[in-house]
Amino acid sequence: MISGFDYGTSNCAMGIMKGNEAQLLPLADNGKAFIPSALYAIERELICESVGLNISDKTAQDVFIALRANPLAQARRVRQQHEIAADEQSIYVGSAAFEQYFAMPEDGYFVKSPKSFLGASGLRPEFVHFFEDIVTAMMQDIKQRAEKISGETITHTVIGRPVNFQGLNAQQSNKQALDILSIAAKRAGFSHTEFLYEPLAAGMDFEKRLNENKTVLVVDIGGGTTDCSMVRMGPAHINKACRDADFLGHSGERIGGNDLDIQLAGTQLMPLFGMNSQLKNGLTIPNQVFWNAVQTNDVASQNTFYNLQSLKHIEQLLIDSKEPALLQRLLHLREEKQNHHLLRSAEQCKIELSDQHRAVVDLAYIEKQLSCDVQRSDFAQAIVRPIDRMLNLMSEAINQAGCQPELIYVTGGSAKSPILRQAIEQKLGNIEVVDGDHFGSVTAGLTVWAQRIYA
Repeated sequence: MISGFDYGTSNCAMGIMKGNEAQLLPLADNGKAFIPSALYAIERELICESVGLNISDKTAQDVFIALRANPLAQARRVRQQHEIAADEQSIYVGSAAFEQYFAMPEDGYFVKSPKSFLGASGLRPEFVHFFEDIVTAMMQDIKQRAEKISGETITHTVIGRPVNFQGLNAQQSNKQALDILSIAAKRAGFSHTEFLYEPLAAGMDFEKRLNENKTVLVVDIGGGTTDCSMVRMGPAHINKACRDADFLGHSGERIGGNDLDIQLAGTQLMPLFGMNSQLKNGLTIPNQVFWNAVQTNDVASQNTFYNLQSLKHIEQLLIDSKEPALLQRLLHLREEKQNHHLLRSAEQCKIELSDQHRAVVDLAYIEKQLSCDVQRSDFAQAIVRPIDRMLNLMSEAINQAGCQPELIYVTGGSAKSPILRQAIEQKLGNIEVVDGDHFGSVTAGLTVWAQRIYA
C-alpha cells in the first residue's frame, strides 16, 4: 500500500489515496489525524530494545541486534535493576508521551520534536544512532496505527523534508538528517521511501483548487523550519510527469513555530522565574540561563541547562537575588524537568492568540495559582526577530525565481497567526494571500505525490 508520511517537528500524520482524493488517517486516540511529535520512555535504554523487538524483517532485525549489542545489553540490565516486566509498556508516542511526561516529568526520558535535532552539527556516532532509534520507534508506532486503521500493509511512502534541516553546514546537515530518516523508515518496515520538499507538497495540495495558471509563492511555516518555494501551478502544469521546470526558487531555514514558542516563553513567562530581575548589587541578573531553559530544540542549550555548572550558577543567583522566590521557581523547574511543560504552555498561548487578543497561561503545575496574562501585542513584540527571518526567506525564494508571485499560499500551524499574515502583507505588498489547510496540506500533497510516483 502507498502512503504519504508527514514526520513533522510538531505533529505527525499519514495519508492514503481514496479514489482521487488524499485521505488523512485518524491516527490519534481521539480520532484526529495528527499526533504530537513526542516520545516518552520509562528508561532511555529501552528505546533501542523497543526498536529491535518491532523490526518485522528477521534479517534486518538480526543486523540491528548485532549493531546495537552494547545498548541492548544495557537495556537488559536496566530491566533487571528496575524490575521492569517484559510485558510492561515502556515506550509512549504522541499524546500518551505528553501524559506520561506531565505525570512524571522528573522520571523517564522525554523528547519533543526530535526532527529538530536530526541535522545538528557535531553529533558523535552514538548520538546519531540514538536519534535513529528515537525516530524508528516513533515511525514503527505510527505505521502500526496506520495499518490497523487501513487494514493493509503499508510498504511505499513519501516523507516530507524541509529545504534545510539546519542553517549552518546545510549540505552536511541535510545528508545526516535524511540518512537518519531513511534508516528509520527501513527499520520501521517501509520497503520504498522517497522524500519531497514540504512546501512543494503543500503546493500540490493547493494546486487542485486553481482553475487558471499562476506563479505561486508557497510558504510553509512548520514547527521547526520555514520553507518557501516559487512554483508555476495550474491546469497546464498539474498533470506533468516532471515538474522540475515549474520549481523556480527554494529557500528554507531552521526557524519555525517552536522558535515563536521559545521567544514567547522567554520574554513573557521566564520573568516569573527571575529573568530581568535584580541582584542585591543593583545589576540585572544574567539572562542566558533562562534562555537555555526554554531552548528545548537545541541540544547544547539543554545540556548546559542541566549540567552541574548551571546548577551551581542558579544556586548562587538564588543567594545574590533581591527576589530569591523567583529563582527558587527556576530551580524547581530544573529539578522537576518541567521546561518542556512550560514550552507546551507557551505553544497553547500562541494558538489562543491566533483567535483572541488576550490569553492567560496557567502555570499551576509550577506553583499553585501561578499564571501569566499575555496580550497579542506582547506576542507580536516577542517574535519580531524570527518573523523577520521568515520574511527574508520569502524574499530569497522570490529573488531566486527572478519574478514576483501572483499569489501567496501560506500553510503550517504557525501561519494561522494574524501577526504573521499582517507581516507578509506589509513586506510583499498588494499580492493576494491565501490560507490553506494549515495542518493537513503537506500530508495530502505527500500522499498525492506518492500515488503519482509509485502507482
